[in-house]
Amino acid sequence: MLSGYGVRMTTPEDLTLSTIELEVHGAVLLATLNRPAVLNAIDQELRRDLHDLVRSVHETDDVRVLVVTGAGRGFCSGGDVGGLTGAGPVSAQNVLLDEFASAGDRALALDRLDKPVIAAVNGIAAGSGMSLALSADLRVGDERTRFRTAFVERALSPDAGMTYTLTRVLGYARAADLILTAREMRAEEAHRVGLLDRLAPGDTCVAAALELAAGIAALPPLAVRASKQVLKRSTDALLEDALRLETAAIVRADRAQKDRLEAVASFRERRPGSYQGN
Repeated sequence: MLSGYGVRMTTPEDLTLSTIELEVHGAVLLATLNRPAVLNAIDQELRRDLHDLVRSVHETDDVRVLVVTGAGRGFCSGGDVGGLTGAGPVSAQNVLLDEFASAGDRALALDRLDKPVIAAVNGIAAGSGMSLALSADLRVGDERTRFRTAFVERALSPDAGMTYTLTRVLGYARAADLILTAREMRAEEAHRVGLLDRLAPGDTCVAAALELAAGIAALPPLAVRASKQVLKRSTDALLEDALRLETAAIVRADRAQKDRLEAVASFRERRPGSYQGN
């Protein structure tokens, strides 16, 4: 269970989010960052909303895949310098004692979420906004997509896990190129080097991401979650440890006995399976 931020919530319908719009598409939840006037820059309120969203998605079986996008012309332009100055409801002592700071907490929350997260990068993803896209398991873009690390040109070093995720997605040299030069990477290059997993035509990345998410959501949910768990844990593991993690994940996935029987039956009958997660 994810813990440490906000009040316990069981379904996305319980949420009151002032900076994120939610749309339910079957077992897929589309979350749209909704601060278009500032290209969905992350202020304290949006940070809290993201934390509450991740916790809610973790705690409900109704959502199998989360898709994140941005309202208006961009995905997310990074931290809102003006909006990050307010103390908000968090006490000053907690802020001073926070080992990772709020951006790090968000990266940890997304990393620990064992349900698939897809970023539909519908425009600029810069600074912490690029870090947010990198925290997703998959990234879908279109002709509007642009990435910019941005930190160095703002006299900062990366945050929200960018140095961890970007090197794992692109390798050290390409990550260094983007971070140290702060140059912009457009959609075609991002797809070619693997920063984008899918490149949709025109301005259709949200539709393409929802289609991708629906395909994942149609699969046995326990198997999907167990697979993501072992993928995350095996990233830096030795082969022997990765094999042990795979064996343990198979045991967890096999607890959904009805889905296991349905998978066998649907394969034999050459039809799509219908899975309930039990």
